[in-house]
Amino acid sequence: MTQDLFAERHIGPSESDQRAMLATLGYDSLDAFIAAVVPADIRLRGSLKLPAAKTEQEALAELRAIAGQNQVYRSYLGMGYHDTYTPGVILRNVLENPGWYTAYTPYQAEIAQGRLEALLNFQTMVSDLTPSNSAAA
Repeated sequence: MTQDLFAERHIGPSESDQRAMLATLGYDSLDAFIAAVVPADIRLRGSLKLPAAKTEQEALAELRAIAGQNQVYRSYLGMGYHDTYTPGVILRNVLENPGWYTAYTPYQAEIAQGRLEALLNFQTMVSDLTPSNSAAA
């Protein structure tokens, strides 16, 4: 039984896999393959100019310093219309909750689904807050 390890599935092909693929395509090396398929005018001619690697602690310290430059502003999201009052419970749970209008994928259908869910939750909340005629009887 072979093991199905995450690293083997996601790190990429091994050297032997690369050689087999190149042989199937008719190339001796990866460089020869790239030279054949990538136009010369868009190929990088030198090595990448990358900074030296950082430790995890150094990277986190740099990220904290960058994040420390953020300025916190008041969110006007869901503030309602001019000269109207929107109850806090609606602001917090519907209008200011990005879960109702931000999709986890960039597809329009997902955003529309979030809006539909927000409307349904709003209507349910209004229904729960409004006494029904049958309860008063």
